[in-house]
Order: sequence, then C-alpha cells, then structure tokens
Amino acid sequence: MQTRECIEHICNWLLDYNKNAKSSGFVVGVSGGIDSAVTSTLAAKTGLPTLCLEMPIHQESNQVNRAKEHIEWLKKQFNNVQSLKIDLCDLFNTFVDTVDQSDENSYKLSLANSRARLRMTTLYYYAQLYSYLVVGTGNKVEDFGIGFYTKYGDGGVDLSPIADLFKTEVFEIGKTLGVIESILTANPTDGLWEDNRTDEEQIGATYPELEWAMRFKGDVSILNDREKEVIQIYKTFHNANKHKMIPIPICVIPNELKL
Repeated sequence: MQTRECIEHICNWLLDYNKNAKSSGFVVGVSGGIDSAVTSTLAAKTGLPTLCLEMPIHQESNQVNRAKEHIEWLKKQFNNVQSLKIDLCDLFNTFVDTVDQSDENSYKLSLANSRARLRMTTLYYYAQLYSYLVVGTGNKVEDFGIGFYTKYGDGGVDLSPIADLFKTEVFEIGKTLGVIESILTANPTDGLWEDNRTDEEQIGATYPELEWAMRFKGDVSILNDREKEVIQIYKTFHNANKHKMIPIPICVIPNELKL
C-alpha cells in the first residue's frame, strides 16, 4: 500500500466532506487503540479544528494511559487539536442501577454495548455544540466483515475515513503517521469491558486471519483445519451481524393500499 498517498487522499476526502457539509471541524472519540489514534491524527492533519474526547467508563488503566499519551502527542504536533475528558462512570453507574439485570445470560453484553451508546450520545452532544462532524473509527474488517461494533454506538457516526482499510493497513498508516509505540504494539480491544480482554479473545481469530477469510473465494475443502475454523468464525459473525451492515428495512406499502 502507498501509505503516504493514502494519507493524503483521506485528508483531502475529509476536507471535501467537511466543506460540503458546511461543518466547522471534527470530533473523535479516542480510546487508546490504533483505529482512533489513526483517525484522530488524519482529522488533525486536515488543519481543521479537531476535538478529541476521552470518555472512560471503568477502563483499564493501560487503555486510559495510551489515550492520554496519544492526545498529548497529537497536541504537540498540531495546534488545531483540543481535547476534553468526559468521565462517564457516574452516568453509567446510574444507568446500571436503573435497568433490569434479571437475565444473567445477556445483561453483561447489553451493558457493554450501552457503554458505546453513551459515548455516541456524548460525541453528538459536542458535535452539535460546535457544529462539528462525528468521525467514525471503524475499519473494514469490523464495519463490513464481521460487524464487530455496537449498532448506534461506535457505529453511529457522520463519516468513516478508515472503513475501507483492513486492520493491518490501519497499522501501516499509523506507523507512517508516527503514532506512539505503545498504541502500535498494543493488542486490539474494543474497551467495552472492565477487564482487558482483547478482540482476538472475543472473536477467536486474529485480524490477519479475518482479512484472509474476507478475501477467500476458493474451495473450502482444500483448507487445513485452522483455515476452515477461521472461515467458519468469519461466516458466523458476518451472518449474525448482517443487520448492522445493511440499511434499515422499510416496509413498503403497495400503492393500491394507499388509495
């Protein structure tokens, strides 16, 4: 991949979109992971006002530290970057105390996804406050492969500058941009849990494996056992999360029923 040319292309795309939307700048949620680090840096490189939001909800300290370190680095590189830390712990705790938790089999996942939706609401609060656009941080594997994101959470954005890049390509872009080493070497995690579980632990496959599965068009019967397992993991996630990746279904009313 021609990383420098790709960076320039994305930055120009962001500038054009911002101009057409008559927006004043960008707001990005920064988690301490590679996707948000690359996205916030690309937004900053446009020269437009870029607001980075830290929104911890009982995060592991290493995630919080990486996010803080990245924002500090970003501010040193770009004078158009500002940041805010919005601690959502109390809000989340109130939500937890309010909702039904009787179904022990599913409430933990529901609460994990609720974290992402609280963050989305916070991003849009500041986007409207300053007439900014909410910039998405999803990559191609997550957004169009396995649907590994929260519907109307981190999937609720105005534009997605890195959604056509595989995760490995995002890392390449990050290296070229000079993203800090602690983020480049960290295991990817969605940050929706109070422990430090990685994406690979949740999914059962690495991002390079999933990228291979997305590209694979051959005969499954010739694959080894691990390759067959990865294909099955990919298909299971893709099919289960397809509702996230297609437009909202609309019940079309026949014309004769409208007369």
